[in-house]
Order: sequence, then structure tokens, then C-alpha cells
Amino acid sequence: MAPKKKGGGKLSRSEVVTIRLDLKLRFAAELVARKQRRTLSSFIEWAIERTVREEVVGPSFSENAGDTAYVAMANIWDVEEPDRFIKFAEQYPELLNFDEERLFKLIKNTPYFERNSKKKSDANTSGALRYSDRFWLKRIRDNWELLNKIIAGERKQRSLIRATGTY
Repeated sequence: MAPKKKGGGKLSRSEVVTIRLDLKLRFAAELVARKQRRTLSSFIEWAIERTVREEVVGPSFSENAGDTAYVAMANIWDVEEPDRFIKFAEQYPELLNFDEERLFKLIKNTPYFERNSKKKSDANTSGALRYSDRFWLKRIRDNWELLNKIIAGERKQRSLIRATGTY
């Protein structure tokens, strides 16, 4: 017997996030959600999206006050976490937390990841492999797990030397 299919579509359009709300704030949010004929979850998603479109998060390269979180998302988002991290670190370094700063410094200080590195040139230098003019993103992707283990203290930096043949 085939397993029963659950209702709803197959598209995974959102991710579950657990949040803690003050009781009064939750009640107020439920009131607004009811007025808008939304679920509480739908209301919260709408409210966050509205804020993301308005809140300035970083410096601007134009004459206005800065990039909104929505503009930053459009500039940074990538399905590949390492690529997304490099774009984020290059464009909004002031928003990095301490461990992200350490990770970015480790990447910057490892010549193997730099495009100008004279050590081991990449066989395929197509633009599809990189979005950054400074780093070989494929190399960072290939070593992403190791880089994060080094920052977490689970591996030593010398393991990066062994993996890349340089430091």
C-alpha cells in the first residue's frame, strides 16, 4: 500500500522559524492578522517583508542614505552558502559578527583563495565559477566545511595548508 499523501502543494516556499513574543504583542499581532484575514504566521511574514523593504542596513554606493535589507538581499543572495557569505562580507563587512569576521580574515589571508595568487591556477576560469573579482569561489566552496571547522575550533589551521597546499 502506498503511503498517504499529505495535503498542500509540493513547493517549499518558506522555512519554519521559532520566535518568542511578549503575550501582549502576540495578542496585538493576532488582532491585526484577524483584521487582515490572515493567519498569524502570514501576518508575521508580511510584517517582516515590509520592514525589510524599509530598513537601511548598509552603506550605499549611491547618493541616498544606504541600502535597504531588501536591496542587500538582492545583491547578496545565492543558493550557495559560501558564495553568499563572500558577497555579504565584501559588500557589508560592518554587519559581520565576530566569527564571520574571523572566517573572512582566514579566507583573505589564504593566498590559495585569492584570484591573484600565483599558486595553482584554476583550470576553468569562467565567470560562472566566481562572482567576486577577488576570490576563487569554487576553491572556497570546495573547502567551506573545513574553513567553518577551523573557525569553530574543531580543526587546526594547518589542516587548511594540507588541503590547499598553501597558506
